[in-house]
Amino acid sequence: MKNMQQVAVATLVVVSATASVASYAAEQASPWKTTAELGYVVTSGNSETSTINAKIDATHETKGENWRHNVHAEAFGAKTTDTATSIETRSAERYQLSGKSDYKFNETDYAFIILNYDKDRFSGFDYQATLAAGYGIRIINDKDMTLDLEIGPGVRSVKDSVSQQTDTEGLVRLGAKYVWKISDNSTFTEDLTSDVASNLTVTKSVTALTANINSSLAMKLTLTVKNNSEVPAGKEKTDSETAVTLVYSF
Repeated sequence: MKNMQQVAVATLVVVSATASVASYAAEQASPWKTTAELGYVVTSGNSETSTINAKIDATHETKGENWRHNVHAEAFGAKTTDTATSIETRSAERYQLSGKSDYKFNETDYAFIILNYDKDRFSGFDYQATLAAGYGIRIINDKDMTLDLEIGPGVRSVKDSVSQQTDTEGLVRLGAKYVWKISDNSTFTEDLTSDVASNLTVTKSVTALTANINSSLAMKLTLTVKNNSEVPAGKEKTDSETAVTLVYSF
């Protein structure tokens, strides 16, 4: 219960801080665009379950300028409490923070650098931290559809949660991001990345469908699948998560 409360409090702090920054940015006509997602489910009866899923994305991109920046943060937690025994079982607790900068050479070609930090209590790894840089190209650049492909070298540091051993190795980062604006009120996206290395390859797919409720509020359905090619004994290689969230844009 304590950890779930910490997740909820941390999420509220992030959302509140981001809202304050966004309010100030709006007054200053800042080019930053921010979206905040929140999904929270509570059930009761013989057992009580609670799930929280929160994300923040902030993107800075100004037409005519070369740089594009993105900051992403998310938290996810799930637990079940037996009401008869008060025994609590926690099934998920995950945090992610990443920052990415692109330098655009023209409308289709760019260089990128990305730093990503993952902490997943149930993955068997205490954390995974990745730094990569490389080249990206937009091979589809239509009014309602875009497709970006990326490739570049990087390095990853992984700490085993059992042995507490930290391993560092080089990798090749592959990425693809597809955006299809189906209509004025709905958008489909697919974000696929794979950090390929000799000891551990991490592949992640985020598929999402967003439907606008009004100019600032939307509903979002997301399927996230993450695969680690090698995991500690007793752990599953593939994790999947389906989420329905409210998205607020400002």
